[in-house]
Amino acid sequence: MNSSLTQPLARYSKQTLLIDADDTLWENNIYFERAIASFISFLDHKVHTVEQVREHLNLCERATIAAHGYGVESFRRSLIDCFEQLTESTITAERHAQILSFTDAIASNEIELLPGVGETLEELSRRHRLIMVTKGNQIEQTDKLERSGLRPWFSAVEVLAEKNVPAYRALIAAHQCDCGSTWMIGNSPKSDINPALAAGINAVFIPHDFTWVLEHEMVDAPPGSEQLMELGSFRELIGYF
Repeated sequence: MNSSLTQPLARYSKQTLLIDADDTLWENNIYFERAIASFISFLDHKVHTVEQVREHLNLCERATIAAHGYGVESFRRSLIDCFEQLTESTITAERHAQILSFTDAIASNEIELLPGVGETLEELSRRHRLIMVTKGNQIEQTDKLERSGLRPWFSAVEVLAEKNVPAYRALIAAHQCDCGSTWMIGNSPKSDINPALAAGINAVFIPHDFTWVLEHEMVDAPPGSEQLMELGSFRELIGYF
């Protein structure tokens, strides 16, 4: 993707930076990937390949999210559903407990900030309004933010059920954002970049090597006067903001 910005921005005051959390501020998906690897190994399916099992789990996750939303509990439901559907049998209490154990580390793991995040947020907060905008389970996401130590740098926190165009437009209205000086910063084309651009604000794409497969999508070109850039790391924001 070619950035529509090739030179650093002047460091304007009063910019509003909407900042994603999972896999933008801290590691998240790697813990789910480890649980999935343990689950697939445990299932040890004799007919389906590892890739086929993973694809079926993706289908289960989409269905579970539609019915129950995001979060660890939703993920656990998906693993159980996948196991039962691929084995065509009701899961035993012992196997149920074993599958759930794969997810224990997700909720209890220490927050691992991505490089440069803490000092970058601290500096950006001196010049701009920072709002954390994430999606998922309200309790889980709020807990992660508090444990991260990053809460002081944000003027507000929004945990959304979904990040789509209507959600961004509602957010813009609620926080009285000026579209021309508002930026969504994140790692997900599907949730952070494309819907933000479509809602009329600017976006900064910071790819992560292990972005969740359900968040994969081609990055759209800005539909109008919106600005789009791609950076290699979070700390590079300092050169533009």
